[in-house]
Amino acid sequence: MKQFAVSLAAIVTISVAPAAFGASHGDDMTMMSPGIVIPSMDSSRGRLLFASKGCVVCHSINGVGGVDASMLDAEFMDLPMNPFDFAARMWRGAPFMIEAQEDELGYQIDLTGQELADIIAFVHDPDEQEKFSESDIPEELEELMEHQEEEAHD
Repeated sequence: MKQFAVSLAAIVTISVAPAAFGASHGDDMTMMSPGIVIPSMDSSRGRLLFASKGCVVCHSINGVGGVDASMLDAEFMDLPMNPFDFAARMWRGAPFMIEAQEDELGYQIDLTGQELADIIAFVHDPDEQEKFSESDIPEELEELMEHQEEEAHD
């Protein structure tokens, strides 16, 4: 009887999990299999995050941004794109990126899975990248980048 109760509880949990998941996480994610979700990828949100989170301090798109790390123009990205491969490349570079972030920004950039998904979408979307300009860079980061550029010329 105890085994039946455990099995029934598991069946109920599995059958209501997608509905409960949607209620708690919104409709921006796709349930791939029980317990695994893939967030939607929004390149326009990614454009704003690329600048506001500070990626632009080291990376450039359309010639806008830093030169300390690789350019992330869509024309240089692999297509079709596997976002897990992109994240794996970031993971391999994490020690260097963390050190650079702490040196350049004074802190380590913190990204949620959704934010990373949106940034990856932006990095692979040439149409959204055409919209990217210096006006997307927050003033405090723009001042930091200008200061760093001045120091490099001294």
